[in-house]
Amino acid sequence: MPPETPSERRPRLTPAIADVRRAVRESLEALPASDDAPLVLVALSGGPDSLALAAATAFEAPRRGMRAGAVIVDHGLQHESAVVAARAAGQALDLGLDPVLVRLVQVDAGPGSGGPEAAARDARYAALDAVRRETSSVAVLLGHTLDDQAETVLLGLARGAGASSLHGMAPVSGVFVRPLLGIRRSTTVAACADAGLEPWLDPHNVDTSFSRVRVRQSVLPILERELGPGMAEALARTAEQLREDGDALDHMAQETIEEIVEHAEAGIAISVGALAANPAALRNRIIRHVVLSEFGVSLSRGQTLAAAALVTDWHGQKGVDLPGIRVVRVAGNLVFQAASDI
Repeated sequence: MPPETPSERRPRLTPAIADVRRAVRESLEALPASDDAPLVLVALSGGPDSLALAAATAFEAPRRGMRAGAVIVDHGLQHESAVVAARAAGQALDLGLDPVLVRLVQVDAGPGSGGPEAAARDARYAALDAVRRETSSVAVLLGHTLDDQAETVLLGLARGAGASSLHGMAPVSGVFVRPLLGIRRSTTVAACADAGLEPWLDPHNVDTSFSRVRVRQSVLPILERELGPGMAEALARTAEQLREDGDALDHMAQETIEEIVEHAEAGIAISVGALAANPAALRNRIIRHVVLSEFGVSLSRGQTLAAAALVTDWHGQKGVDLPGIRVVRVAGNLVFQAASDI
């Protein structure tokens, strides 16, 4: 029997495959231009989302003058995880991706890790970035879909952490690119089926001990049933709109900081009058940005409001103690000092 030709191996172009390819093509075209053949990596778990992404990238990257590889992160948290990683690596090679790299990581889910989900995520992103640097790749493509975005928004809403928690995931976060944020999970499943690819089904994705799984299996279906279809799309649009607003306010805060923040002998000084003249959304961002950039401390909303009260509700109080920082009002300025310098 004669061997298959490339055209015979190529899957029939279906709507699902076309949608995923189009999304990948748009993301690749948005990457910085290069004279050589830059390398992009697909973060591949073997699940339907990342497998559909890998197949589309293998098709689109060469047509954009790019090389495409894959990196598989084995968290070592499940039985036979090494077998799953090796299977995903084999699928990547069959798709024509090169290089294909597998990285085993240690997940520290101890105190202060934020729980097993957060610990696994931190270990995964650290491994992906390390491989990106090793291979000098220009981007790592992640398989998050519109459904993932909707779930992220609902989880942020449940935490009540403010508007920033409702921004969801950005299409581009530094070197990490998410081409499929406008694609439904059902489309990636269909794309794999249409291409004859057999994705791995992660048992964690049906484990209701995880809050995201409960949102996926119960909360979103209830919202769709009670409020009508299109809830996932509506939540994703909300995230996009809030992210645009947040980006604009962050840019304004940075511009204002350059005008009103001064380095003082005792620390960092910000004019109380200038802070008071700005709306609360901008004032709070200025405080958070200054503390993060100067002291490396990320303030919670409550901590930010406590510092802002020295501007908006000052009645002679001496100051506020924040993690590693002391904020006092002196001669018309808010002065931020490292606690070790006091």
